[in-house]
Amino acid sequence: MEESELNKVDFSLPKEPAFNKQVLKGKPAKNPKVYLGCAKWGRPEWVGKIYPLKTKEKDFLQHYVGHYNSIELNATHYKIYGETGIRKWAEKTNGKDFVFCPKMYKGITHFGSLKGKDFITNEFFRGIVAFEKHLGPIFVQVSDTFSPKRKDELFTYLTSLPRDLQFFLEVRHPDWFGNATERENMFEFLRINNIGAVITDTAGRRDCAHMHLPVSKAFIRYVGNSLHDTDYTRTDVWVKRMKYWLANGLEELYFFMHMHDEATSPELTVYLVDKLNKECGLSLIKPKFVEKGESSKNSQKKLF
Repeated sequence: MEESELNKVDFSLPKEPAFNKQVLKGKPAKNPKVYLGCAKWGRPEWVGKIYPLKTKEKDFLQHYVGHYNSIELNATHYKIYGETGIRKWAEKTNGKDFVFCPKMYKGITHFGSLKGKDFITNEFFRGIVAFEKHLGPIFVQVSDTFSPKRKDELFTYLTSLPRDLQFFLEVRHPDWFGNATERENMFEFLRINNIGAVITDTAGRRDCAHMHLPVSKAFIRYVGNSLHDTDYTRTDVWVKRMKYWLANGLEELYFFMHMHDEATSPELTVYLVDKLNKECGLSLIKPKFVEKGESSKNSQKKLF
């Protein structure tokens, strides 16, 4: 979106839904978990910025875990990975408190009906369970064309998923949000079945920033605009909302930084983490920039 158009977007977040009082009990949870990351670790633009100069692609992940404590794993949306590959990724966390939040394979969620997908679903799970203690929530996204007319199909599939794993659902068809009855039915179904609702904050779809918490866990996908001024003001608003949720009983928080130009994600991450740590009394890690090289100097300048 052009800068002139971004300046016209109302980036304010909706008021806290009354619905959330069913989940947030009004006092802080004991030892809430807060995770923050990006959608990918394989960003060559980060070499010389937060990855050491000349870092090879095979070593990106082991450096990424030094800057973030989680990742929204989009790789699993495009390919089903076996246990061996998943285990190698898990081993690169070096025992840190780090979680992978895999996005469900698109062959399940984006092509054809959700009916008859037992085999491919089981193959997806066969791989990701190899993350073991490093497996975070699983992100189920259905396509933009998946409307509430298919809610029975969707709800039946979701209830078939393993109960010992945490799932979050992202719907995109406007009718899930524009139709009050469908919106209320969806969030109530998710609450009853202990499934979270993904909150996506992006310029073009303000309806997806719905603020509903069917479980005492939040999964936020924040789409920035390459360090436009609004990225910072939006971040400030999100810090206030997350502080409120944590003060009122949120148990787990997952915040994933997206950018149209992913090269600039580390800068906004630093800004966010500094604010969160100060306002919420946290001690989250944040990206550390390479000290030598012109690319590092330029990155540091953008922070101030």
